Amino acid sequence: MSFEYIKSQQKKWEKKWRTQWELEAKEEEERLAKLAAEKRRQKEIAIQKKLLREQQEAERFRQERLRDKERLTGQKWEKQCDILLAQIKERFQEESRLEEIRVIIKNREPTLQVLDWTSWLLSDPLNQRLADIDLEQAMEMYKQDNLIAQRRKGTRGKGKAINYALAFTGDRSGATKTFVSTTFNPDTYSLWNGFTVSFWVRPDEEMNQKSVILGTRASSPVARFHFGLSGAGANNIGVGIGGNDVTGINNPMEIGQWYNWVISYTGTQHSAGDRKLRMWINTDARMTSNNSTAWNNQDEATESYTHGIYFGGRNTEGSGYTSGFACALDEVAIYNTCIDSDGTFASEVYNAGSGYNHKNNSHSDNLVGYWRFNEGGGTIAKDLSGNGNHGTLTTDGTGLPTWIKTPKGYGQ
Repeated sequence: MSFEYIKSQQKKWEKKWRTQWELEAKEEEERLAKLAAEKRRQKEIAIQKKLLREQQEAERFRQERLRDKERLTGQKWEKQCDILLAQIKERFQEESRLEEIRVIIKNREPTLQVLDWTSWLLSDPLNQRLADIDLEQAMEMYKQDNLIAQRRKGTRGKGKAINYALAFTGDRSGATKTFVSTTFNPDTYSLWNGFTVSFWVRPDEEMNQKSVILGTRASSPVARFHFGLSGAGANNIGVGIGGNDVTGINNPMEIGQWYNWVISYTGTQHSAGDRKLRMWINTDARMTSNNSTAWNNQDEATESYTHGIYFGGRNTEGSGYTSGFACALDEVAIYNTCIDSDGTFASEVYNAGSGYNHKNNSHSDNLVGYWRFNEGGGTIAKDLSGNGNHGTLTTDGTGLPTWIKTPKGYGQ
């Protein structure tokens, strides 16, 4: 083997090794490039993940701030709503208070006598209620009542306070047919379950025909609630209750004299024998044995007739004002319970005269109608029971009922 051959082979091997080395170097370079690229990719992914986390954190923080803002806004709105509702409630309470004050002032009646503060409060439950809700207004009314009472005294300081009543003309030929219409409906207060009526009356004409002092009469079904005279004769007093027209009651009255009537009824809910209808004129019992008076309750929903009672005559279904009576009337009080069975209440009212105040007795919670006629003028007779069934002075002819003074009172 020659040297040249060996040298040739050596060159071949060196070329082969160099090619092999270059190939390996290239592969290593490619591998390192891939590693670098992967490293860069992983770094970019890490950067993107970090950025995403930062964005998510920023969004979470933003959402929390929005929720906090909404919560604060909601709390502020709720607070504003609470303030607004409180103001509305306070305004409503104030309006209700003022309305109650107006109702009290409208329905209460001046005491007509000089009283100290305590006596004034006790003289009328409305006075005490007024003091409870507005002491300043109550004190003004107290001063006003005493001022009116002082002015109404006699010029020598010993005259009695003036009492007013209403006088009616009746419906005889030539009469002006005056009366007072009211919205007081006996059915509204279920008077068939018991009642007491008290009033003062002065006959001003001959009592020889059917005449009604006050009341109403429905026709279908028949429902009476009227008191007066049934016709001529000594026993001509008539009392109409429910389906009953009780007549033949002795009449002790004289023209021009004042008399107190009290009529009481225990109620149709009792069995026959206990449905007691009683009557007193002054302190004298005029009906003592009527124990079976029935009064069927009325179905207002099926009736077109309004049963408002009249004073000075009767409100008759289909006719209106009928059976007028020339008389003077005062202190009409209606209770929705039977108070008297033995004449005690009748004596109490009669002995007190025109000064008796039905709002100050132990039965005042059952007082459903009360007309004192102390307005002394105008066309309205106030219902002082608080139920607002005020009377309107009117006529079926010409003129109006007349306000009259009765300074000496009754039962004297």
